[in-house]
Amino acid sequence: MLLDFIKDKNKPIHFIGIGGISMSGLAEILLEKGYKVSGSDMNESNTTNKLTKMGAEIFIGHNKNNIKDPSLVVYTAAISKDNPELIKALDSKIPTMDRAEFLGQLMKGHKFNIAISGTHGKTTTTSMMSHISIKSDLDPTILVGGQLDIIDGNVRTGQSEYFITEACEYKASFLKFFPYIGVILNIDADHLDYYKDIEDIQNTFSKFVQLIPEHGYLVANLDDEKMGKVIDSAKCNVLTYGINKGDIKATNIKFNDKGCASFDVLRNSNKLFSVNLNVPGTHNILNSLASICTSLILNVSSEFIIEGLESFYGTHRRFELKGVKNGVTVIDDYAHHPTEIEATLNAVQNYPHKKIFCVFQPHTYSRTISLFNEFTQCFHGIDELILADIYAAREKDTGVVSSTSLGDKIRKYNIKCLNIHSFEDIVDYIEENMSSGDVLLTVGAGDVYKIGEMFLRK
Repeated sequence: MLLDFIKDKNKPIHFIGIGGISMSGLAEILLEKGYKVSGSDMNESNTTNKLTKMGAEIFIGHNKNNIKDPSLVVYTAAISKDNPELIKALDSKIPTMDRAEFLGQLMKGHKFNIAISGTHGKTTTTSMMSHISIKSDLDPTILVGGQLDIIDGNVRTGQSEYFITEACEYKASFLKFFPYIGVILNIDADHLDYYKDIEDIQNTFSKFVQLIPEHGYLVANLDDEKMGKVIDSAKCNVLTYGINKGDIKATNIKFNDKGCASFDVLRNSNKLFSVNLNVPGTHNILNSLASICTSLILNVSSEFIIEGLESFYGTHRRFELKGVKNGVTVIDDYAHHPTEIEATLNAVQNYPHKKIFCVFQPHTYSRTISLFNEFTQCFHGIDELILADIYAAREKDTGVVSSTSLGDKIRKYNIKCLNIHSFEDIVDYIEENMSSGDVLLTVGAGDVYKIGEMFLRK
């Protein structure tokens, strides 16, 4: 059976926070495999409605009465210890498991687990690898942190021994995985509400590398200066990549009028093939090289690598073209870290435009305060910046930092920056100040994408 540790297959597996992108994906996999599933979430959504249609029992709101003698309760890192369902499960001595550990147990049932990690680019690279693996008929199980058209969602249940998933470093959750190929895209300072500093983050990635068996592979971005220490910890095979350094490199790089790159792929100075990407930015060259390395390890032919990459036009919320209204192009991106924002703004510079208006919604108070100075330095090259209020996510406002205080510091660098507190007022400002040929870029990991949608509908 898929989950040998489940003692009673006639009882459901219950997910607290089942509407989340990763939790819902895990629930879908189980439903496809014939398991009973129940779950709760604070809000009804398209995701919860889909799970209901698939046969899951869904509860809206968290209540101890939602726990009806399940075989196992799975919860996310965002679930607090005072959650009534979690308390009920613990008091009733029902087995519990966090999301990362449960995903690790799912991976145990596959031989070729591909775990794609890194501070930035996990969803895009996992999506690229998904395209390649489907084009090459590997028939993988896939779990991706975004909506991907080729799998009509964020999850695919395959029948093979291949399993492709994102491996998130938040709270060191990826240390509960069982990778055969571990990919590290980059290492940057983030989640500093959990990690002490960048050295602590590097050490955690080193622990991730040590999970890879000796016959397995580490795929690592050698252009990242923080990668050396991590690579040195590897006791497995290593394949590196980069634009400037690495076993696999991109050369003869050219960008088209949409900012998408074409380039030659070299292995130790020998040309393997050429690729034309349909997603913009230099960062996506590196993401594609990571998926190329992984594909070469799996002996995927160049034909399918090329076909997979060239058929990939992006994941929802990753430089996603939302529409055009009155000549104004609306693009949305999930970037929520200064490094990601810089990469997104570099990509949009190559997009046809007169002026670029960027609406940024900071994500969490802890990230905003820990990277405050970096956020003040990453918005160069745009014509106007509009700051929405901070998206709290799992946190409470302590009054230590605000979007207004961030805006005050940014304005000192002579960047035209406005703080506008409601989405409706932001849309009104956009209507009055943008004209044909301009680009509206909404940026952030919260619900800032709604602003572009509101503008397009209005």
